[in-house]
Order: sequence, then structure tokens, then C-alpha cells
Amino acid sequence: MAALDKVRETRTFIEESWIELQKVTWPDWDQLKGATIVVGLFTIVVSAIIWLMDSISGWVVNLIMGIFGA
Repeated sequence: MAALDKVRETRTFIEESWIELQKVTWPDWDQLKGATIVVGLFTIVVSAIIWLMDSISGWVVNLIMGIFGA
């Protein structure tokens, strides 16, 4: 009977998931474009910050290694 119970539980889960999906408010095209642009710009800005931090830390390490002749 355990296998039959698992099938029932799976069916119940799928039915409840479908009901919840009907309640979702999906974004319209303009909201989707706006959010995509914001995410893209944010990604570019964070990538630039990480690149700058990496470049500066590399420069500092090279400076310290140069001082000690390594």
C-alpha cells in the first residue's frame, strides 16, 4: 500500500500546485523588460566592482612582492 499512498500524495501535490499557480500574478511585457534591464545593469555594475577590486588587490600584492624581491 505504500506505493499507492505515494501515488496519491504525488497527485495531491500536483493538484495543489496547479491551484496555487492559478493565483500567481504574472508580469506583463513592460514589467518583464524593465526587470530584465535592471538585472542586466546590476550584473554589469557588480562585475565591474569585482573586477576593480581584483585589479587593485593584484596590484597591491605585486607591489608587496616587489618590495621583498619575490
